[in-house]
Amino acid sequence: MPPAALFHWSLVAGHWSLTMCGIVGYIGKKPVVPILLDGLKRLEYRGYDSAGIAVVAENGKLEVRRCQGKLRNLEEAIRLQPLDGVYGVGHTRWATHGRPTEENAHPHRDCHGNIVVVHNGIIENYLTLKQQLQAAGHKFVTETDTEVIAHLVEKYQSANGRLPLEEAVRRAVQELHGVYAMAILSVHDPNKIVAVRLGPPAVIGLGKDEYFVASDIPAMLYHTRDVFFLADREIAVITPDGVRLLDFAGNALQRDIQHITWDPIQAEKSGFKHFMLKEIFEQPRAVRDTLLGRLSRETGRVYLGEEVDISEEEFRQFRDVKIVACGTSWHAALAGKFMLERLARLPVEVDYGSEYRYREPIIDEHTLTVIISQSGETADSIAAQREALRRGSKTLAISNVVGSMIPREAHGALYTHAGPEIGVASTKTFGTQLAALFILALYLAQVRGRLTPEQSKPYLEELLKIPTKLEHILQRDDEIEELGRTFFRSHDFLFLGRGIHYPIALEGALKLKEISYIHAEGYPAGEMKHGPNALIDSTLPVVVLATCDHNDPESVTRYEKTVSNIREVKARDGIVLAVVTEGDTEARAAADHVLELPPTCELLYPLLEVVPLQLLAYHIAVRRGCDVDQPRNLAKSVTVE
Repeated sequence: MPPAALFHWSLVAGHWSLTMCGIVGYIGKKPVVPILLDGLKRLEYRGYDSAGIAVVAENGKLEVRRCQGKLRNLEEAIRLQPLDGVYGVGHTRWATHGRPTEENAHPHRDCHGNIVVVHNGIIENYLTLKQQLQAAGHKFVTETDTEVIAHLVEKYQSANGRLPLEEAVRRAVQELHGVYAMAILSVHDPNKIVAVRLGPPAVIGLGKDEYFVASDIPAMLYHTRDVFFLADREIAVITPDGVRLLDFAGNALQRDIQHITWDPIQAEKSGFKHFMLKEIFEQPRAVRDTLLGRLSRETGRVYLGEEVDISEEEFRQFRDVKIVACGTSWHAALAGKFMLERLARLPVEVDYGSEYRYREPIIDEHTLTVIISQSGETADSIAAQREALRRGSKTLAISNVVGSMIPREAHGALYTHAGPEIGVASTKTFGTQLAALFILALYLAQVRGRLTPEQSKPYLEELLKIPTKLEHILQRDDEIEELGRTFFRSHDFLFLGRGIHYPIALEGALKLKEISYIHAEGYPAGEMKHGPNALIDSTLPVVVLATCDHNDPESVTRYEKTVSNIREVKARDGIVLAVVTEGDTEARAAADHVLELPPTCELLYPLLEVVPLQLLAYHIAVRRGCDVDQPRNLAKSVTVE
């Protein structure tokens, strides 16, 4: 994934065409359409709102098929209008910005229909480029940023006596600002696919007299196990004779080939033993994608996006916020309460979706109701949303699934971009929900005049550093696995946290219960004397969230009191595992075991703290022989009451 430094987005006029997508390309001796469709099926986890393929026949004719919706719609379109070719590219799209329509579906072409592009990423300066190209006579048929790429390549290829496609692409990328993985073909330079990477992943596959490009290995693993990944600012030229590699300056490069030993089923987990572990490790990417296009480092402004049909004036008029959620999403909502109240200075109340309708909630047109649901189809949350709408409240959905019921019925949707989550226990979706709530808190603070964009910049900077810090934590998985060996025979756990860290204690306990079947309880650290102290003995592990933002006096006070709680537990012979900030001395001295986290601001620690707790639950469950991906009696989405 691209480094954090690349993620300094600003909003421009027009329509974003940001996509988290699957790309596949093939050139060889086999029928191309079945290979492209099979590759797209393997990548459908990356996008499922529209799909398309472009192939070049033996006579040099280019044909394109595109459809809105899932891949089966594209398969039906091809059945009704068959096509065949000797090479081509395909794309499956998740519409994170802009409606999932056939017009927005990839592949995109230049105005003459000779150049085709499939693209994953975002071109920040597309509007400027589009205006320049229009002034030069180019005609556009969509409002996507991807179409600009096709026109830009066509400009260079046509203006220079039919330049080789790779040279036209190399010149075009010099003008592009943003991140992207692309596969491009041109009928003017046949039997060639050019692939480019700057940010999102792109992998090249080398078979016997056949070659591939894709967003991920599973798309090609049934055909070849010899691959290499493009690095940033690299161009692959794929022909029937092989693959050449260039950098953006045109210099030839060499790359060692990796031989993948996974079988295809394992490959769907990208080599991880379980989907849950894969999804825990996907969190840096998921959080980056959720931030994408919503923050401007330069101006300090925060943007919710065009999916939110609530005006700034309406946001200013809200007097309170109600957040409704279930399960893990409810824990995110509790943390969001701290973010919203501290930054936006609005009173916030958090409800279980299953309880909301049964207490005559006091809401009206001055209440913003936020519904959090990973699937967007949680039955209790749908019912709660409809009750809020009936009482006149505006509703805002935070969801991971574009076009699901809750976002469709809301006045606006703030989509998280975790990607499909296969493991029943939510992991990466929790982190993206926290990121979305922090974005909402900053936005409300700005539109309500509580924070200026300039005052917001330190928060933006810290938020943009979170993915890199998550990667740092994940590198310490071996330490956490060792703790799993230490604690997997335990019968009970207690998780403690103060303030915004209490919801993370609840989430840590929930993860352990869900997948290891160990009884665990999350509790506010300040309530220890009101009951839980009676549970502590020499067999009870107590996980204490004891991080500290030393630039925040409230955080320092909270930390000092939490260290006192650790000493309470130790005085009663309890076993303490403390989650602390790097360089900590006080909590470390009092605890039996510590896990260190990189420093960040108080309100963002939850995004870091939850990861070691997820890994701890995972490793304990694996040691106990539990099915971590499909724990007993649980389903991924609760779509019935």
